[in-house]
This record gives sequence, structure tokens and C-alpha cells, in this order.
Amino acid sequence: MAGIRIQNLKVAMGGAEILRGLDLDITSGEWLNIVGPNGAGKTTLLRTILGALDYEGSITVDGAVEHSSAGLARSIAYVPQVPVIPPGMLVTDYVLLGRTPHRGAFGADSPTDLAVTAEVLERLDLGSFMTREVRSLSGGERQRVVMARAIAQETPILLLDEPTTALDLGHQQDMLRLVEELRHERGLTVVATLHDLTLASRFGERLALIDTGRLIQVGRARDVLTVDTIKTHFHANVRIIDDEGGPVVVPA
Repeated sequence: MAGIRIQNLKVAMGGAEILRGLDLDITSGEWLNIVGPNGAGKTTLLRTILGALDYEGSITVDGAVEHSSAGLARSIAYVPQVPVIPPGMLVTDYVLLGRTPHRGAFGADSPTDLAVTAEVLERLDLGSFMTREVRSLSGGERQRVVMARAIAQETPILLLDEPTTALDLGHQQDMLRLVEELRHERGLTVVATLHDLTLASRFGERLALIDTGRLIQVGRARDVLTVDTIKTHFHANVRIIDDEGGPVVVPA
């Protein structure tokens, strides 16, 4: 299990400050959802944790500062909003890429690699797509393949950037339920960005609201998702329905 501590994080790109002195502690084994309006810095935050962007400040994973790409690949798996899919890549081969940190870039696939890949494909309802080209799949099917690759990586931390994009309602719920099952099975630490505030309130334990690169509030969904807060930071008029599974956000 690995937690993440972020202290005074600053990221600038093209002369613009994207993240501004952000402090955030993510406990080992918890699921934290990051919400905020478009352009708030949510994806930038995930990519910085991943080690893909230069930054000022401090990021520690399980008490240690991660520097090498190999070390990060064994600690953190990432599902991006817009994945890069090589042409001609078959589903099984693409998911097997998630096993690279365990065998090296040029190592042969072991029986364990093959078994893990087959299990993940079945759990994500992708068993019948094993020999299909990834690019031939629908957007939702492709998104599940990208998730499968990340799960096959078997890291203690899972970063999800809008993981339900292009999925129908049933597969949205299936995917997030699977992440929750894996979190309990493996003690995963999950950090996800979600546009759907109702989904964000129903999966995970805490929400972190960011806007213009600053951390606005961290806490339970019922405390973070209020009518006034959503109006201020999302510029939306909504009603909040207090439901047993978490607040339901609907247009006013």
C-alpha cells in the first residue's frame, strides 16, 4: 500500500501557472476523486504525480521521492483521457504492455503475465475481443481495454483521468465497481478525476475540489458538493438530492 503526499506543488506550462501551491495528502488505500471545472488543473495534477511534468514543490509516494521512470511504473498505473493506441495493436498485446515493469521492455511474456492479462480481460468483459485490433473497437470498448492495461500493471496506486468517458451507464457502473473491488482486494490507492459529480459522490471516500489550480476544499461528498459551491466554481445552478448512496446533483 502506498500513500501520496503533495506539498506546495506548482506547475507552469507555456508561461501560465496551472497548479498554484497545492497541498494534498492521500492516505494509503483510500479512493480520492478530484473534481472541478474545465481547466481547473485536474489532469495536470495526475500527470505531475505520474512524473510526466516538471514541477516545483514536493511529491512523495509511500514516504519516498520517486525519480526513476522504472520505479514509478512499478508504483503507479495511469488511465489517460486520450490514450495513444499504436496502429495494428491487438487487445491482448496492448494489455500485456501493462506487464512491462515486471519483466522489462525486452523480456518474454511469462505464464504469470499471460494469466494476469487473461483474468483482467474477463473481469472487464473483454474476453471476446482478445484478438481484435484495439483501434477497431468502439470508444467505450477501447476505454475498457485501456483500463485493463492499467489493472494488469498491478501497482499499488491507480490514477484514473475521466475513466468513464465514452462508456454507457451500465459499463460506467461496472468499471467503477471493479475498481472498488480491486481496491479492497489489493489495498489500492485510487485517485480519479470525474466530471459526473453524482458518480464522484457515490464512489470513493473523499472529494478534492480544485479551481484555477488551487485546492478549494477536501472532504466528504456531502460537505464539498453544495449548491453554493457548485454555483461558485462550476457556474451552474443545481439542486442537491440527499440520497442514501450520496448526494445526487441535478440541474435546477
